[in-house]
Amino acid sequence: MNTIVIENLTKFYGKTKGIDNITLDVHEGEIYGFIGTNGAGKSTLIRTLLNLIYPTSGKATLNSLDIVNDADKIKSEVAFVPSEITFYKIKVKELFDFCLKAWQIKDKSKLDNLCKYFELDVERSIPDLSYGNRKKVSLILALIKDSKIIILDEPTNGLDPIMQDKFFKCLIEEKNKGKTIFLSSHNLNEIEKYCDRVCIIKNGVIVKIFEIKDLLFKQKHQVAYELENGEKVVEVFENINDIIKKLSKLTLKNCQIKQLSVEDELKKYYIGDYPYENK
Repeated sequence: MNTIVIENLTKFYGKTKGIDNITLDVHEGEIYGFIGTNGAGKSTLIRTLLNLIYPTSGKATLNSLDIVNDADKIKSEVAFVPSEITFYKIKVKELFDFCLKAWQIKDKSKLDNLCKYFELDVERSIPDLSYGNRKKVSLILALIKDSKIIILDEPTNGLDPIMQDKFFKCLIEEKNKGKTIFLSSHNLNEIEKYCDRVCIIKNGVIVKIFEIKDLLFKQKHQVAYELENGEKVVEVFENINDIIKKLSKLTLKNCQIKQLSVEDELKKYYIGDYPYENK
C-alpha cells in the first residue's frame, strides 16, 4: 500500500524552478531516503507536501488526503521534523504540555520515557538549549504524535553520534509498527544503513530511484592498477577472487582493490554528472 503518492508535482518560484514534474510513491512501513545537494529541491518538495507552500501544478496525497484540499487534516495527522528548529520562548515541559493537549494525548508515559531516553531536561527554557537539544525536542514531538507518516528533513543535524544511533533505534521501532518514514538527509551512511529505498534529486528533477537491497546485493569493486604503460581504474561486478585471477595474468607495478559501498555508488549520482532518468 502506498501512503505517499506524488504525481507530476511541480513548484516554481516565479521563473525559478524548485521541483519539476516529480513522480514517486512511498510504501507503508518503509523508510524512504531522499537525497540531493543543497538547492536540489528536497525542502521544496517536503514543504509542498505539507502545503506550507502551494504547488504550481501536479498533485500528491498523504494517506489518501490531498495536499491542497485536505491540508489542515494533513498537518494534524502527519509528524514533521524541519531542518531548522524554532520554538517559542517557553520551558520545554510547557511546550510538551501544550502539544499533548492539542493532540489529545492523555498518557504521558511515552513522553517521559523519550525525554529520559534522549537525556533531555524539560525544566530548561527552550532559548537556553543548544541546537542539538532543540533538535531532540522536535524529534520527541514527532515520535509522541503517533502519526502514520513521519516526514524528516535532516533530523540528525546537531545530534552527537550516540544520540543519532538512539534516534534511529526509535525510527526502526516506528517502522516495525507499520509507520511510513520519509527521510531527507545529507548523511549517506544513514541512507545506506536504514533506508529501504532512496530517491536522488538534482536541479529539481529525479535522477534515480534505488532499492537499497539491490545495491547491497551487487558486489561491485573498484580496481586501480598500474602497468608499464600507465594507470587504469575500472569498476567491476565480480568477487575479489575472480578479480585477482585476472590481475595475476598482468605485469603489475601497483594495484589496489576496493569494495564499493552503497555510499560510494550514491555519491556518483549525488555529485556526479549523470544523465537524468526516471525509473
